[in-house]
Amino acid sequence: MAKNQNTNQSASGNWFVRLMKTLGRWAKRMFFGGSKELTMDEKLAVEKLESPSKLAVKAFFRRKLATGALVVLVCMFLFVFIGPYFIPMDLNYTDPLQANIAPNYSMLKVPDELAANVRSIHGFSNFTVGVSGDNNFYLWGYTENALTKVDYGKIPDEVQPGKVEAAAAGSDHIIVITTDGKVVAWGNNSCGQYGVVKEGDPHRQIPDLLLNGTIDASKVDQLICGYQTTALVLDGELYMWGNTKACLNLNEMADNYNKNVQKVALSNYYAIVLFEDGTVSGGSALSFAMMSAVSSKNGNISNLKPYLEGKTVVDIAATNNCYALLLSDGDLVVFGAAEYGETELPAIPSGEKIVQVEGGTRHFICRTDANKAYAWGHNDAGQSNLNGEEAANIFAGPKQSYLIGEDNQLTKKIGMKGYIFGTDNRGRDTFTRIVHGGKMTMTVGAVAVIVSSLIAIIVGCLSGYFGGWVDMLLMRVTEIFSAIPFLPFAMLLSYVLQTKPISENMRIFMIMIILGLLSWTGLARMIRGQVLAEREKEFVIAAQSMGVKENRIAFKHILPNVISVILVSMTLDFATCLLTESSLSYLGFGVTQPQPTWGNMLDGANNSIVIQNYWWQWLFPAIFLAIATISINIIGDTLRDVLDPKSSQEK
Repeated sequence: MAKNQNTNQSASGNWFVRLMKTLGRWAKRMFFGGSKELTMDEKLAVEKLESPSKLAVKAFFRRKLATGALVVLVCMFLFVFIGPYFIPMDLNYTDPLQANIAPNYSMLKVPDELAANVRSIHGFSNFTVGVSGDNNFYLWGYTENALTKVDYGKIPDEVQPGKVEAAAAGSDHIIVITTDGKVVAWGNNSCGQYGVVKEGDPHRQIPDLLLNGTIDASKVDQLICGYQTTALVLDGELYMWGNTKACLNLNEMADNYNKNVQKVALSNYYAIVLFEDGTVSGGSALSFAMMSAVSSKNGNISNLKPYLEGKTVVDIAATNNCYALLLSDGDLVVFGAAEYGETELPAIPSGEKIVQVEGGTRHFICRTDANKAYAWGHNDAGQSNLNGEEAANIFAGPKQSYLIGEDNQLTKKIGMKGYIFGTDNRGRDTFTRIVHGGKMTMTVGAVAVIVSSLIAIIVGCLSGYFGGWVDMLLMRVTEIFSAIPFLPFAMLLSYVLQTKPISENMRIFMIMIILGLLSWTGLARMIRGQVLAEREKEFVIAAQSMGVKENRIAFKHILPNVISVILVSMTLDFATCLLTESSLSYLGFGVTQPQPTWGNMLDGANNSIVIQNYWWQWLFPAIFLAIATISINIIGDTLRDVLDPKSSQEK
C-alpha cells in the first residue's frame, strides 16, 4: 500500500515538473523571443523574408534537369564564343587531299620499330609509309576510303618483312619495290595508279620492264608517288605512269626527259626533273621563262630562267602548287602559286648552308650543313614549327615534318595528328567549322530574339495599356504580320539579298533583322494580355492619381510585373530562331558558304552519298544543334514553371 502511494506521488511530481517547463518555455518565447535551442543565425533565418526572384532562383536550381541544361548551355556558349580565339579558321582554305576523312587521330603515329631505324618516310595525302633500315615496311594514318571502301592497310602478301627496298604513298595508292625487284601496288587503280591501264583509257601504262619482269632493286635512286601518279628513277632513267590529267606533263617528261635523271618532284599538276648535270626542267608545260621566283640570297626574281643559267641545282622539292630549287651555293629558290607563305623563306643564320630540301602539301623543310632544320609555309597543324632543331636527315609528310638523328632514329615528329570530327568534302576540319559555325548560329539567333522582343514589348505595352484605337491599330498590324507565311517569306527575302551587291557581313546582319521582324507577333499578344490585367490594379491607379506620365506607368511600373512572361518567351524563341536560321541555311537561303553555320553544314551533307558514307559530316553538327535547342527549351519550360505563381509544383 505504501509502495503504491509513493508511485502516485512520483508520477504527480513528474507531471508538475513537465507542466512548469512547458509554461517556462512559452513565457520565454512570449517575452524574450526564441528559446535557447535556436542560435542567433537561426533566429534571423526564421524572420528572414525572401523576394519572389530569389525564391524562383532557388526553385530553378532545385530541378536537376534544368540545372544540367543550364550548365550545358553555358559551356556551349563558352565553347563557340571563346573557342574561335584559340582555334582560328581560314574561310578560303580547302585541301582536296584531306577531303572526307573520318574522325581519327593516327596521322602522326609512327610505329616504334620504324622510329628506331628510319631509312625513308613518304606521304602525299592522309596516310604515310616508311621503310626501316632492316627493309621492313610500315604504314600509318587514315588508311580507309569511306566511299570506295578501299583499305590501304590490307598489305599484299608479296610485301614480306625484311623484303622491302623502297615504298611511296600517293593520294589513293601505294607502290612498293621489294628487294627481289618486284613492283607491288595496291589501293585505287581507277586512273592507272598501278600502271595497269584498260584499253581506251587516256592514262599512261607502266613500262613492261616493271610490269612483267624484275629490276635490280639496288639501282633504285628514287620512288615517289603523287596525285594518282608514280615516278621511279632507276639507275638514272625515269619511268612514270598514272593519270595524265592529274600530272599534265607526265607523258612529255616520261618520253623526252627520262635520261640521266637524278630526282623528280611532283606537285598536284606538274612534275619537275633534276638531271645529273645539275640542270632542271619542267618541259614545255612548265617553262621557267618569264617566271617569277623568290631567292633566299637575292630576294625577288622577275625572270627565273636567266637566273638559273650557269648555276647548278643540287636538290628539288614540291608542294601542291610550289616548287623549290636548291643551288650548289646554298641559295634556295621557290616559285609557283604560293597561298600559305611558301615563298616567305626562313632566315638562315650566317655560316650555315642549305644542303637538303623537302616538300609537304603546303610547307617546305630544309636542312643546313650544320644539321639544323628549318620549316616554313602552311602551319595549321604546327608542321612548320622548326627553327634550327638538330637533324641529320629530314622527311616531309603531307602535313607533318619528321627529323632523323645521326643514328637514323626519329628524333622529332610534328604536324597534323588527325581530325577529331573528321573533314568535309573540301578537306576542311569539321570540328573547327562547328566551333565557328556555332558562334554564327547563336549570334543570329540571339540578335533575332532581341529584335523581336523589343518590338513585341513596345507594341504589347502600348496596346494593352492605352487600349481603344491604339489597341485596335496595333493589333491589326500584328495580325497582318502574323498572317505572313514565315518560312517562305524569309526564304524570299534571303534570296533577294543574295542577288544584291552587298557584303557577306551586311547580308548576315540583314538575315538577323528579317528573323526578328517576322517573329514578334506571338510575344506581343501575350504581353498585351498581361498588361490589360495589370493596368486595372491599385498600384496603377495610385500612380495615375499622382500624375505619373503614362509611358512611365506602362514601361516602369507595369512592364516589370510581366517580365517573367517575357523571359520565358525569349528563351523559347531563342531555340526557335536557332532552328529557323539552321532551316534557312539548310535550304540554301541563310548564311552561305564558306562562312559556316550549323545549318549550312547540314546543307553540305544533304545528299545520299554523304549520309551513307560520310556520317560524321552531318552527325556532329546535328548533335550540337540538338543539344543547344533541347537545353534552351528545358530552361524555358522550367522558367515558366518557377515563375508561375499558380504552379502547383512550387507552392
